[in-house]
This record gives sequence, structure tokens and C-alpha cells, in this order.
Amino acid sequence: MGQEDLMNTAEDVADQFLRLTKHYLPHLARLCLISTFLEDGIRMWFQWNEQRDYIEATWSCGYFLATCFVLLNLIGQLGGCVLILSRNFVQYACFGLFGIIALQTVAYSILWDLKFLMRNLALGGGLLLLLAESRSEGKSMFAGVPSMGESSPKQYMQLGGRVLLVLMFMTLLHFDSNFFSILQNMVGTALIILVAIGFKTKLAALTLVVWLLAINVYFNAFWTVPAYKPMHDFLKYDFFQTTSVIGGLLLVVALGPGGVSMDEKKKE
Repeated sequence: MGQEDLMNTAEDVADQFLRLTKHYLPHLARLCLISTFLEDGIRMWFQWNEQRDYIEATWSCGYFLATCFVLLNLIGQLGGCVLILSRNFVQYACFGLFGIIALQTVAYSILWDLKFLMRNLALGGGLLLLLAESRSEGKSMFAGVPSMGESSPKQYMQLGGRVLLVLMFMTLLHFDSNFFSILQNMVGTALIILVAIGFKTKLAALTLVVWLLAINVYFNAFWTVPAYKPMHDFLKYDFFQTTSVIGGLLLVVALGPGGVSMDEKKKE
């Protein structure tokens, strides 16, 4: 009974948090979600020559194609961020950013690095949730009209987004024998399973947000490393990718798990 009371108290706290933040939580979620694209687009501007030379040397594609690659990344990412934040053509912006993720996965050989591939897929999961949110907004003119058939693609987008988001946490699991690592792995695994299957989703997602935020600030503190050191850029990249996944989780908290979830089945 004690555990049940504790769970109910935690859910009450989460509900109270949602009531207080419901008007600006989706905006914060979108800002966090696009942060990695915003940072990478700005990086393309400030590291134009380095990025172009890297692509030209890696793929032997010539100066012109390498320049086109950097330009496409810069315009595609910054343009997509502006559209998403201004709530204009959000679906097209999401598809464009999906394309950027796919392009970078191939261009930077992320396909062969499991950790970075899983993080890119988690980023895609966040975009999928954003796409589902924009789809529901697009149908708001039919509010009050039952449309189970029309809402099903949105529900499966939310399911896919949740499942892809948890890949981020699989890259954070540490297979050490010390007690703290084992405890962290057990709690983390339990939470990501809850989010994936959509059970106690908002509470589990909110707990993961707090956990991931703490890990991000502690381990990816790029501001403590001098800008001229390679580790600065590496930590900065990691920090903003993690912030984007936090944005995806905040969308889950704000909008709920969707129709394909245990929480929804319990309501029925």
C-alpha cells in the first residue's frame, strides 16, 4: 500500500506541474527539440571552411558539391527551425529536418557508429512527435467531429516517436559492476520501458526529463572546456542532441502518449 500511495503522490505532483505549465510547456518542448538543428546550422556558418574541406576530403566529391552540402545543411536546419518556432509549414519543416538527419548519417559515417546512430534515431523520434502534434493542430477545424480513422496515423506517429526516443537512454546505460551504475541502469530501463509501452507515461517521461537534464549538465558541460580544444565541440554537439531528446520527452509530457498506449487502453 505504501508503494501505491507513493506512486499516487508522484502522479499528483506531475499533474499539478502540468496544470501550472500547460500554456508554455509545448513551446519549451519545441525550442528544446530544435536546439541541436539550430546549433548545427550556426556551426555550419562559423565552421564553413572546415566542414566543406572535411566533406571534400572524405568523399572526394569536389569543391562545388562539398559547398552545396554545407549550404544545404545551413539553410535546411536554420530554415526548418524558424518555421517550427513560428508554427508555419511545420510538417514540411519536419520532413526537411528528417532529410538533414538522413544526409548527415551518411555523410559523417554515423551509420557505422551504433551510439551516434541510436542518438540520431532518437532525434528522429522527437521530430515524429512534433509531426504528430502539427497533424492534430491541422485537424483542429474539425474539433468535436468523431474521426477515429483520421487520427490513427497520428497515434502511430506518437508510438513510433516514443519508441525511438528511448534509444537515447540505451546509449547512457553503463555496464559497470558498481552499485550506483547497476541502480541507474535498473531505474533507467524501467522508465524507458514505461515510456515505450505508454504506461504511467507522463510521470515516467517527466522523471526521464529530470534525469537526462542532470546528466546533460554534469557530463556535457562544454562551457568548462576552452573553445580551441576538440573536446569543446564534441561536448557541445552531445549537449544539444541531448537537449533535443529532452524536448521530445517534454512533448510526450505535454500531449500524452497517444491512442496506442496502455494509459489509453486503461481509460477505455
